[in-house]
Amino acid sequence: MSGQTVPADFSGHMLDLDEDEDLEVFSKNTSLVDGSPMPNSPSSMVNQYRLEEEEEEEEEQDANARDIFVSVDNPESHVTAIETFIMYRVVTKTTRSEFDSSEFEVRRRYQDFLWLRSRLEENHPTLIVHPLPEKFVMKGMVERFNDDFIETRRKALHRFLNKIAVHPILSYSQHFKVFLTVEELMSHRKQGPGFLSRMGETVRAVANSVRGLRSRPEEFTLMQEYVDDFSNKICSVDKVTQRIIKEQREYLDELKQYSPTYSQWAESEEELAEPLRGVASCVERCGLETEEQIQHLSQVLVPALHEYVLCAETLKAVMRRRDNIQAEFEAKNEALASRRVDQEALQEEVDGLADRVELANNALKGDWSRWQNSMRTDLKTAFLSTAEKNVEYYEQCLAVWESFLLSQRAEPSEQNDGEDAS
Repeated sequence: MSGQTVPADFSGHMLDLDEDEDLEVFSKNTSLVDGSPMPNSPSSMVNQYRLEEEEEEEEEQDANARDIFVSVDNPESHVTAIETFIMYRVVTKTTRSEFDSSEFEVRRRYQDFLWLRSRLEENHPTLIVHPLPEKFVMKGMVERFNDDFIETRRKALHRFLNKIAVHPILSYSQHFKVFLTVEELMSHRKQGPGFLSRMGETVRAVANSVRGLRSRPEEFTLMQEYVDDFSNKICSVDKVTQRIIKEQREYLDELKQYSPTYSQWAESEEELAEPLRGVASCVERCGLETEEQIQHLSQVLVPALHEYVLCAETLKAVMRRRDNIQAEFEAKNEALASRRVDQEALQEEVDGLADRVELANNALKGDWSRWQNSMRTDLKTAFLSTAEKNVEYYEQCLAVWESFLLSQRAEPSEQNDGEDAS
């Protein structure tokens, strides 16, 4: 596999392709402790955070003993007369009694992941289902399914399934179990809601959104304000980070032209040949460090930020669905109060909608704190890793130039010889 990743600058450079095109949105699980005393050096600072982070993770794992583990690997390309797509192996190990075996192995394509997510959202409209990456690729990508793109997607799908696997409600979904265990999904995918049913839901949602809410509970108003503010900030940071990486790539291109110029100059300047070659070597080595730093940012920071850009859109959709459920209840309740309808029949419907509103509210409130904790952990991880890489990058470049200065420093005996000659 080559060293390059999916290009990071994907704001405004999208090409809409088939359902199998997506981007990676993954990050590791670590955390940063605020307010800690300053260690003696950047390296010890990183180590201190790492130790504290590992202790927190161990405590969390003990408290939430997992009983289902999922991995996504072994991508295989499939070519048919009408399309090319990638199939991934999904391996599940579990101790749950509702599973017929302790280990399962199936193969899935991106469309299957879309099916799973849509079913989870349909059955749990106010739970926060982790997003899948978008169905597009970047402008400038040479191969539609190159190794880096496939690996990027694999990590994203792996992360998606494991987010579900640790969820206290979604992990018990029958659709999730079917996805993990059934060899062929086609018959299950055909059992989804019909077109007219989906149209009815859409029309009802539009009508509710037009009518609006009369009395949204304050806690959900505050939640909506938080989501809007979070979305604005994460989108801004995401775009600026991509722009910085783009500028760093341009800087790297300049460095690659810079070093050979010094080498060529050394060939025609005998008295300066040694220092010129030294500068050329330093520039080249700093270029390699810069390339590694860009790659790290593209693999760690950008995916983590963009993942939560998508999460913000997911949260907005969840809030809209909650509002629609309440709006439908309010409309039926008003009709009941007007006494222009069959009150007995409508009363039963209103009671059912009241229960649905309460369930929707409780589901969202329960998932909200879980999502916030996960988001903060993921983003702190990306920031910590980026800080660590920046420290390493600048230390390496500093060491390169310091070694050059030492190599050019005249020895005492040379200095004395020069003074005697004068």
